[in-house]
Amino acid sequence: MPPDRADTAATAKRSTPGAAPGRPGATTGGGALDRPRDPLPTHVQDLPPLPELYADVLHAGLRSLALDLAPDALAVIDAHVRLLLAWTEAINLTAIRVPAEVARLHVLDSLAAAPLLRDLGISRLLDLGSGGGFPGIPLAAALASDRTLLVDSVGKKVQFLRTVIRATGLERRVAAEPERAEAVARDPRDREAWPAVTARAVTGLAELVELGLPLVAPGGVLIAWKRHPVEDELAAADGAMRALRAGRPRVVTAGVAGLEDHRLVVVPRGGPIDVRFPRDPAERRRRPL
Repeated sequence: MPPDRADTAATAKRSTPGAAPGRPGATTGGGALDRPRDPLPTHVQDLPPLPELYADVLHAGLRSLALDLAPDALAVIDAHVRLLLAWTEAINLTAIRVPAEVARLHVLDSLAAAPLLRDLGISRLLDLGSGGGFPGIPLAAALASDRTLLVDSVGKKVQFLRTVIRATGLERRVAAEPERAEAVARDPRDREAWPAVTARAVTGLAELVELGLPLVAPGGVLIAWKRHPVEDELAAADGAMRALRAGRPRVVTAGVAGLEDHRLVVVPRGGPIDVRFPRDPAERRRRPL
């Protein structure tokens, strides 16, 4: 397996939190972060604590998922949420601003995949379209992942992710890159290299299969967060699954109160995938699978 970016996150300049990415064509963002404003927080201790209701909702959900997280994992998740709420006023990372709802709709929704990944013996993952860090950061913390790569095409979101990585001490285990999925899937460090690829609220299942499955190692899985009902989307993705030789998908419920209509679509990696996949966005629009 070729070395991936998370293997060298502590030493490679382009994986250092806050450093400019080293790949030609990558951007560092712009927009809200270019306008004069008070500096965005980078240290968790400077932020207000989360309310008790946040902890109540989180721990009730963890019990439903039968997850007993170590104190350091909980500390990472709480720090991530505190930074998210502080930064989202500037760069709109989430429309959900109430801490208890962040616990339910972001953290627990993300952690719904943890029991499944544990059962599969998977702790390494690549998170496509990571945005505010869900599901990648909570899963990395819960699974004690030794390698996690967070990918987002928006540079200012990656700047936030790198801030969280540094603030929570995850630099040796987690990296964030400002990349498009197509570029990552053609990188020999990442293609067919990841036991799990995750994607939450990214794109339709058919396109996600084309973008994500080439990154999955043989025997691994692509996990997509969806809402019930999923039958129509599964049917629409049948051509993509056949073209990329996917295994038979299965649908798993989230298993948390308040997330009754949330589903995980688990797509196993099947046979060899043609090197032409994923195609560029223009061709995908012209000729959907």
